[in-house]
Amino acid sequence: MITISDPLRAFAEKLPLDWQLLPFNAMLSEPVRNGIYKKKEFHGKGTRVVNMGELFGFDFISAQEMKRVELTAVEERKSGLKDGDLLFARRSLVFEGAGKCSLVVNPSELLTFESSIIRARPNRQVAEPRFLFYLFSSPLGRAIIASIATRTAVSGIRGSDLMGVGLPLPPLTTQRRIAGILSAYDELIENNQRRIRILEEMARSLCREWFVHFRYPGHEEVPLVDSPLGPIPQGWEVKQVKDFGKVITGKTPSKSNPAFYGEDNQFVKTPDMHGNMFILDTVDRLSDAGALSQTNKTLPVGSICVSCIGTIGVVSLTTEECQTNQQINSVALNSSEHREYLYFCLQGSKQRLENLGSNGATMGNVNKGKFEAMEIISPPSDLLINYHRLVVPIFSEILRASRLSGNLRQARDLLLPKLLSGQISVQQCSLTSEDLYAANS
Repeated sequence: MITISDPLRAFAEKLPLDWQLLPFNAMLSEPVRNGIYKKKEFHGKGTRVVNMGELFGFDFISAQEMKRVELTAVEERKSGLKDGDLLFARRSLVFEGAGKCSLVVNPSELLTFESSIIRARPNRQVAEPRFLFYLFSSPLGRAIIASIATRTAVSGIRGSDLMGVGLPLPPLTTQRRIAGILSAYDELIENNQRRIRILEEMARSLCREWFVHFRYPGHEEVPLVDSPLGPIPQGWEVKQVKDFGKVITGKTPSKSNPAFYGEDNQFVKTPDMHGNMFILDTVDRLSDAGALSQTNKTLPVGSICVSCIGTIGVVSLTTEECQTNQQINSVALNSSEHREYLYFCLQGSKQRLENLGSNGATMGNVNKGKFEAMEIISPPSDLLINYHRLVVPIFSEILRASRLSGNLRQARDLLLPKLLSGQISVQQCSLTSEDLYAANS
């Protein structure tokens, strides 16, 4: 049985003659499957497991660092992942995250996936996996997924509903051409993201060398002394997060007032932060009226946002005045010269934050009181200023590269519905990475 959603019904009226409208299960080699659940004693070694963090953090799942879990031979056979598998978020703390799709690409070793994820395995004789990934990532695909998602405390989709959704399917050769055109964008985006990761690791390594291993300039002359956080150089202090700036816990303006929502101001949620040092765009935005309804929640440029409910410990920096929802605690810094140090310090405190948020409930929660009281090593101001001066050019280059990636994604996403609708013929669209870089840099 095929489910024709309202977004698809409008799209189907303009479907090219050689395209079909088929249920998703007609494009699969086997029924969809939920991921595996294993008790804690089976975690820590064995097979790499795709968790929700990887699903929301990466569109393409391949060689990323992941946690591991022990599997039996039967579990490996039933729950392994192959090149071309599509993964969907079965549940999400925010409605927009339900059904988020990622693609498995040439895994270097056996992968499996956790129970909150659905696996779909395309039949390559019928459907090109990359085409389906781009389809589900498009505005049309997201609208189709939204039509089957539940709106509860934890939003989600069911595999049975997913298999029944109707999808537009062009001939296989057209699918492959569309996937190839869009892959040119993603190739350049990935090269750019690789550069960002290298730059970020350069700045992080220096932070670790100076402020974790205490091998900063002149360290030979400074003895270590005891502190609540272990031995630290003499003259250094242990402070609380709130000593570095004002801690602001976000809030969602009333949904009953549509005038509070528009296009004027970023409204940050945790999915907007995943994999991003800098927050450049958000799915939801507030009108000026919405932002003015809670001005005490406005964050200045350069604030540090930390997710503290659900997925704890995601850290990003603001690039414009914005507000966040209540799942995020942010630090509006007293001094911009402390920004880079505190960013890496909080990013490296994920386990501590998770421990603070552990309360026996299913969903962890680090409230404002716990967050602002968390202890942080505070080096002397002159050392922090020296570190800032060394790495701020790196952060600036990361921001520039991030904006370029954003421009490429925007161009790709504008092209995507036109290719999917046949508005732009694949025969007329021939792009190289060099063309894209020149057009978007």
